[in-house]
Parts: sequence; structure tokens; C-alpha cells
Amino acid sequence: MKPIKLYTFWRSSAAYRVRIVLNLKGLTYESIPIHFRKEGGQHRKPDFLAINPQGLLPVLQEGDWHLSQSLAIAEYLDEVYPEPALLPGNPRDRAEVRALAQIIACEIHPLNNLRVLGYLRERLGQDDSGINEWYAHWVDINFAALEARLNAVAGEYCYGDEITLADVCLVPQVYNARRFNVELAPYPNIERIDKSLNELQAFADAAPERQPDSE
Repeated sequence: MKPIKLYTFWRSSAAYRVRIVLNLKGLTYESIPIHFRKEGGQHRKPDFLAINPQGLLPVLQEGDWHLSQSLAIAEYLDEVYPEPALLPGNPRDRAEVRALAQIIACEIHPLNNLRVLGYLRERLGQDDSGINEWYAHWVDINFAALEARLNAVAGEYCYGDEITLADVCLVPQVYNARRFNVELAPYPNIERIDKSLNELQAFADAAPERQPDSE
């Protein structure tokens, strides 16, 4: 097995997902912090852009090979290190889990990541109140849809009683929602599952405050 490196930032929810997967798989890795604000943004430096031209985190490195995009990384790790499996064996079940994960990763996260919120502030003149309203609006719309779907498919976790890729995506997004004071009481399934997951060591150890670059 080639040594694994993870380019990460403690508050990046996408990197948080990959840390969870690595922990669930019991994989040892080297954390390489890339700070979004220091030195004008270390993700904008030529050395990092040579690794990921998008300038985004996370990036997984094995040897001289690099892979970006958290869901692609998660599925790669799930194929190469198949235990415990994060996607079910049945095609329809796999599709269901991917759909739950993508509600978060594709419908919520892109609208409230740092560069979007920065654009609202710097180019569109929004203050903290306006930014928080934007954030909560998109979280609420999609948490409501996710909560309704969980009513039909959740067990102990998002999809039945086994941890899946959907759970890997859920915990970082709930963490961010709490940071922005989004009211979670309307989403009892989401709150319950998040609480259960955070009691597991793999999730707890991936939390932002436990990372070496935490501030």
C-alpha cells in the first residue's frame, strides 16, 4: 500500500468527509494543511494549483498520483479498501445512497462554501446578516427534502442500519449548519442520526477541532 497524503483544511466540509472515510477504513494518512487565508490563500499558490488546478480541497495523494473531489475520493477508497463498505451491493440501494449524498454535496454545499460566501461579501456587498440568511435559506430547503426522504429510508443511520456515503456527507453539513445557527429542530431524523454518528470514533476523530491545523 502506498503512503496516503491528504491535502486538507480543518474547516473544509469536503475534506471532513474524506477524513471520516479514511478513519472508517482504518487507514493511516499524512495530513497536509492548506490554509484558505494565510499567505493570501495557500490554495492559490502555484505549487498547489499544479496539484489541483481548481484550487480546492481536499486532494488525496498516493505516490505521485493525485485525486480531487470528495465524493470521487470516497468512492475510490471504497473500491480499493472495501471494508467496511460505504455503498450497498444492490444497484438500487447504491443509487439511493448516492442520491442522499448528492442532496448534500451537490445541492447544499456548493451554495454555501467559502468562495461563494466570500463573493457575496466582497462583490455583492452582503453583511453577516445577509450571508447568514443566504446560507440558512439553502440549507433549510434541502434539509427539508432530505428529512422527508429519511422518513422513508432511514434506520439507525441515513439508509438503513449501516453507515454509508450519505452519513459521511451528513455530519460535516450539520456541523456547518450549527456554525451558522441554522435551526435544526424541524429535522429530527437529521439531528438523531448526526448525534449517533458523532458518538463513533471515526467521526469524532475527523471533527474540525481535532485536526492538527485547528485554530
